[in-house]
Amino acid sequence: MGSLSIWHWLIVLLVVLLIFGTKKLRNIGSDLGGAVKGFKEGMKSEEEPPKQQVQQGGQVIEGEVKDKTHTKV
Repeated sequence: MGSLSIWHWLIVLLVVLLIFGTKKLRNIGSDLGGAVKGFKEGMKSEEEPPKQQVQQGGQVIEGEVKDKTHTKV
């Protein structure tokens, strides 16, 4: 009575397909994939902020680029 066999999983899959249909399941999968991709891109941009170097009069000035956003709370 421990784990479910392959036949149990096939029956569960068949019931899910009958309830939701293949088109709706495909849409859910693509929406979920897009959300995960957006989350990964957001995490990557948070980890490594872009750096900018400016030369003025023979000196290199290094700084971090930050967005100017006005948020209302």
